[in-house]
Amino acid sequence: MTEQANTLLDPTAPADDSLGGYAQRAYLEYALSVVKGRALPDVCDGMKPVQRRILYAMERMGLSWSGPNGNTPPKPVKSARVVGDVLGRFHPHGDQSAYDALVRLAQDFNQRYPLIDGQGNFGSRDGDGAAAMRYTEARLARITSLLLSEIDMGTVDFQPNYDGSTQEPCQLPARLPFALLNGASGIAVGLATEIPSHNLREVADACIALVKNPNLADAELFGLIPGPDYPGGGQIISSAADIQDAYQSGRGSLKVRARWKIEDLARGQWQLVVTELPPGVSTQKVLEEIEDISNPKVKTGKKALTQEQQQLKASMLALLDGVRDESSKDAPVRLVIEPKTGRVPQQDLITALLAHTSLETSAPINLTMVGIDGRPVQKSLRQMLVEWIAFRQQTITRRSQHRLAKVLDRIHILEGRQLVLLNIDEVIAIIRAADEPKAALIARFNLSDRQAEDILEIRLRQLARLEAIKIEQELKQLREEQGKLEDILVNPASLRRLMVKEIEADAKQFQDARRTLIQAEKKAVAEVKIVDEPVTVVVSDKGWVRARTGHGHEAGAFAFKAGDALYATFECRSVDQLIVFGSNGRVYSVAVASLPGGRGDGQPITTLIELETGTQIRHYFAGPLAAQLLLSGSGGYGFLAQVEHMVARNRGGKAFVTLGEGETLCVPSHAAGSSASAPLAAATHVCCASVGGRILTFEISELKTMAGGGRGLQLIALEDKDSLAGAAAYTRSVRIAGLGRGGKEREEQLEIRSLNNARAPRGRKGKAADLGFKPATVTRVE
Repeated sequence: MTEQANTLLDPTAPADDSLGGYAQRAYLEYALSVVKGRALPDVCDGMKPVQRRILYAMERMGLSWSGPNGNTPPKPVKSARVVGDVLGRFHPHGDQSAYDALVRLAQDFNQRYPLIDGQGNFGSRDGDGAAAMRYTEARLARITSLLLSEIDMGTVDFQPNYDGSTQEPCQLPARLPFALLNGASGIAVGLATEIPSHNLREVADACIALVKNPNLADAELFGLIPGPDYPGGGQIISSAADIQDAYQSGRGSLKVRARWKIEDLARGQWQLVVTELPPGVSTQKVLEEIEDISNPKVKTGKKALTQEQQQLKASMLALLDGVRDESSKDAPVRLVIEPKTGRVPQQDLITALLAHTSLETSAPINLTMVGIDGRPVQKSLRQMLVEWIAFRQQTITRRSQHRLAKVLDRIHILEGRQLVLLNIDEVIAIIRAADEPKAALIARFNLSDRQAEDILEIRLRQLARLEAIKIEQELKQLREEQGKLEDILVNPASLRRLMVKEIEADAKQFQDARRTLIQAEKKAVAEVKIVDEPVTVVVSDKGWVRARTGHGHEAGAFAFKAGDALYATFECRSVDQLIVFGSNGRVYSVAVASLPGGRGDGQPITTLIELETGTQIRHYFAGPLAAQLLLSGSGGYGFLAQVEHMVARNRGGKAFVTLGEGETLCVPSHAAGSSASAPLAAATHVCCASVGGRILTFEISELKTMAGGGRGLQLIALEDKDSLAGAAAYTRSVRIAGLGRGGKEREEQLEIRSLNNARAPRGRKGKAADLGFKPATVTRVE
């Protein structure tokens, strides 16, 4: 918790009497009330307050399993009656919120071990709500005895209810850690929790191991609890290391996918049947996702389907023929998926569904709860188990003390009766003759007030001869029990042995098989198959892009919108990437295969990427991932990088070129990497030209490749008020272009002999060149 929250819990802390201090205290009090009194479970019993009150109220209503073996179920009562009792006695809030909590405790698709046995419609995993509380009935499930069987044995503290008319338990004396068994989900003020459910047998084994050896190694602990066990089954595909990291830190995310089977049909046909879903996923949700893919809707603000939507639709319809939900009472989940034909590769269909629907999803882990000290804290798995073990030791100790007090009281009573039976005639005479028989008996036989009162209330039938034998037998049993209880209270080893014995017995009674398979797999990625063919990427000055099939197109053959013109064409292949360079140094990548066809005007590049506010597009390049570019800024710095280093995972691109204040990005230069039309020789030198007309050439080996981008090394030393016009990697010659007098465009091609005259180490000023114009760009000439 925060320092302010800790201060709030300390009554000795000085109070701030200002308005701001009052507002802070008031909000913190509200926040802590929500955290501890509503949203977070308790590590001791795994219950939130409303859940604890529901279970306790139902136990007091006689709805718990009874009988010598706990096998006689009580008759269920209307849920409305339970809700009414909960609201009237313990939880003065809305009836619907209490009923929703009751419903969740009865849903076997939400609770790994449902604590309430519901009769009627309690909802479904498809999102269907439960029937109204006047229609449904409820009683406590048998496993709830692990929470309530010791409630009247002095095991836990009680507190007054909201109006002081009765008492309610602060915790339930849980015999197993239900915070892990059923998990919990909740959002408080500044805190949230997402505890997954676990298998009872595995958790019990881990508790037993920790009781026997508190210093149990992490590897052994995680071997006993390998991962969550979700109510709906499924498969955890995260690695064991990822699961252990989440358990050790108390926070993480696991990859979970559905489980399925292939059913063979007649004439070589087959169908895919999903039988288990990840947590929080319903068949209805999967059906809606498949419908959105196969029949997409135009996005808000768009006039037509995007290229991505069209490609995804085409790829899905090529694999999928139909989907139907055959879930029923006998098969809680049965989602039948039919392929387009029997010749569709099974793995291709499975991968496409996993990649684009919730059949594979993430399940969060956030082990935040109210600890044994009453503070809401995010804990590790080990801390949860250790704190529950400490709580369980405390409840066994209090139960033993409570029972020992009753045993000693009973022994005391029986010893008094035994004395009466030995002197029955005298006792009867004293009772008949004395005015105060109680005082007389105490004086004559040295009895306690409690024993004398019991003797006076004893029935005549209990004075029979056989009663003396029964008293002797009961005294013997009670003294044996007294010895055992005192041993438990004095000897920690005896306490631990009893705890292990009880955990083992409870686990044996309620254990079941693990439902969730834990098997590491790679995340499903559906790759759209692209035909590798030559294409020409056409980019206009105003940022309209398109891809024309083939190479060798005449630049004059491309038409543009009025006022627009050709920026450049790039002969590449359909599997290559288009790299877009922003004025802020960010780079954006677009797959060439996703560009619109070349028959129209194309599509604005701004619809394919997400530019930051105020960012302008400066340059473009299209080519293979292995292509190497020389990137430079007007400040005179630059470096080498490959196209694969510039590919971004999202439309927002990534920061790559670091530019100083007022600097601009120069035209990228293709330094190495195969060209689509012909092999491109790797450049051997670099030519830098400043706006002031100075030229410097040096070997390209003096530069370094920076995969993560950055500012790079100094290419040329610039004089004051001068800037770099461009830098090009070359082998034989370069072309320098700029503006001459009157704004006339000029260019000059420098061959290797002229370039060698400007040779010097990287970072020098270079040599003044008499070009007759101010350089603006430097490009490589093949």
